[in-house]
Amino acid sequence: MFTTSPARSIARLVAPLHASLVRSPRAARRVCGHALAALSVAALFTACSMPTHPDAKAPPPDPFNPAATQLLDDTSWTLSTWKQADGSMRAVPAADSGAPLTLVLSTASGQRRVNGFSGCNRFMGTYALTEGKLSFGPLAGTRMACATPGGELEGPYLDALAHINRTGVQMRPPQELQLILENGDTLTFARQGK
Repeated sequence: MFTTSPARSIARLVAPLHASLVRSPRAARRVCGHALAALSVAALFTACSMPTHPDAKAPPPDPFNPAATQLLDDTSWTLSTWKQADGSMRAVPAADSGAPLTLVLSTASGQRRVNGFSGCNRFMGTYALTEGKLSFGPLAGTRMACATPGGELEGPYLDALAHINRTGVQMRPPQELQLILENGDTLTFARQGK
């Protein structure tokens, strides 16, 4: 790292050149060669130093900023955790289980449409992003009966989607969607298919 200004460095290089010109041309060529080498090295160091972006060390943005929900269009999510209001964790099917609970938000039809898997059945409907909150219209679904852990979770999951109080979106890795329910539960989703 250079502690002197570039002007001082150049002045220090030029002074011996001037003095050697007075003494002998051969010494002047040698000093000139050294000066050129020094300038080349200085230019190389300057070119190689990479500036850092001022936002690189900034804390992640507030996921509950109302503008963040606008990033939800055309995204897919898998429920990763369900923390109940009392702090206990509700068991959810893992993403690698082949039957995770999902939420797919799409604008491909020109409308905001949602679909997903609720543990036993597939569901579909509409969604809205209003004042920083994700909400769903009436959801329709298939009607299979399941005696599986996912089937037991289906009713509470669909009910949770109807009672969202706050929505948080974090698009920096790891990308997450948080739904805070009216009863205090928190559903956290991991982004799929980035």
